[in-house]
Amino acid sequence: MHMSHTWKILLLVVLFYGKVTGVSNDCVPRHVGTDGIVCVCNATYCDTTPDADPKIPPDGKYYWYVSNKDGLRLDLRTGDFGSCNNSANDIVLNINTTKRYQTIFGFGGAFTDSAGFNIKKLSNATQNNLLRSYYDKDGSRYTLGRIPIAGTDFSLRAYTYDDVENDNTLNYFSLAPEDYAYKIPYVRKAMALNPDVRFFSAAWSAPTWMKTVDSFRGTFDFLKPEYYQVYADYILRFLDEYKKNGIDIWAVSTGNEPINGYIIKPRINEMAWSPVTAAVWVADNLGPTLASSSHNNTQIIALDDQRIELPWTMQLMFRNEKARRYVNGIGVHIYTDSIAPPELLDLTHSDFPEKFILMTEASLGASDVRKVILGSWERGETYIKSILEYLNHWSIGWVDWNLALNEKGGPTWAANNIDSPIIVEPENDEFYKQPMYYAIKHVSRFVERGSVRLSITDNVDIKSGAFLTPSNEIVVVLHNSNVQPTTVSLQDQDKGTICLQLPARSINTVIYTT
Repeated sequence: MHMSHTWKILLLVVLFYGKVTGVSNDCVPRHVGTDGIVCVCNATYCDTTPDADPKIPPDGKYYWYVSNKDGLRLDLRTGDFGSCNNSANDIVLNINTTKRYQTIFGFGGAFTDSAGFNIKKLSNATQNNLLRSYYDKDGSRYTLGRIPIAGTDFSLRAYTYDDVENDNTLNYFSLAPEDYAYKIPYVRKAMALNPDVRFFSAAWSAPTWMKTVDSFRGTFDFLKPEYYQVYADYILRFLDEYKKNGIDIWAVSTGNEPINGYIIKPRINEMAWSPVTAAVWVADNLGPTLASSSHNNTQIIALDDQRIELPWTMQLMFRNEKARRYVNGIGVHIYTDSIAPPELLDLTHSDFPEKFILMTEASLGASDVRKVILGSWERGETYIKSILEYLNHWSIGWVDWNLALNEKGGPTWAANNIDSPIIVEPENDEFYKQPMYYAIKHVSRFVERGSVRLSITDNVDIKSGAFLTPSNEIVVVLHNSNVQPTTVSLQDQDKGTICLQLPARSINTVIYTT
């Protein structure tokens, strides 16, 4: 796609206005397909969302950010608390600030090889605008980043850090060219934008010579027991090498999606674990290895797989008490959520309340004919529903998959193309922010680390989440999936009532002080 003459003029007008007044840079929209809208960014311009002025809403007032199918993107409005002339059809949502749940840790995306490959095709100025869109204070304010350990399906090739057969002492271990070209430079830029960002990692596969099937994607390809300690040392070497490059890893998982190792002819690189074998490896190898190293504060995340595997996999794994002591949290992916109710998260929390739950990977399009649907509002709505569902069922955060892909949803050596919140077009040195991007931003920007989830009325028509931030603000996120405007009353027994008419097909964030 190429920018029309009209849009170029509009871009210049909006850029001039933003510089003169100091207000937010608005979305430069591009209409795609039948009803899709993306926001266009390049080397000189990208939409932003600075703090409102004043930053904290004055007592008795609220801020209201709106995005909708018709093209609004975090449009800021203000209002006053008051009484509502409720009709019988209006929706009343009660916020109970005394009933509190988990503390939120953060939101983010993954620094895959494919994401870095795409970002690298842009000019330096456009790259900076893309990273700022995610990690800057005027962007999504991401506080998490997932860094794969060696190759994934979203790499240009299959590889590990030691593909030399039978290298039991890991003499040939080394980071790959991809780390230095596609991961580390952008991780460092994210750290410069937000020093509070935390990174977690997972390996898709051990070196194939350590596995029962010498392949990157074999069926029933378990790690051979004789390599349990070598593989733990392999993970430790990764942590050491990233530390040498100035990057601390907050947590490592036991491995990405081990269930894929049970699939006949799996598409992506993987390695099978059972709950029992994973427990043995953590208890006897990974846990003690980390504990006796300089990375003894690195957390261990178990599962890193589908919600349908809860809570039974954790029940089996944590029969090994030593493994349970070493594991800090449970990672969950979204891909079976349509057949796995969110109450499985509640059951897992009830069984193991001392373990955090974190949604560690989300993406859309893999099972669709059209992998990338530019400007799809429906996919943005799918994201906001997932985010609110996970947060309302004990997750401490929500992490997207690839930070950026191309218009085909790649590249991927495994032909596993999917969609992404940001799509790059290097031919014009542009990137496009999709509705999925704004769905995440409606939460990540305002629900800062240390926020606590509050009780809010559950409603079938208006999905919501409420949070108390460390700045003593109440943040309420609302999704109206109805095709018509919907009247909602937010009732806080300490502060009063906020009357809203939510636009049709809209995502809303409301902020007020306690």
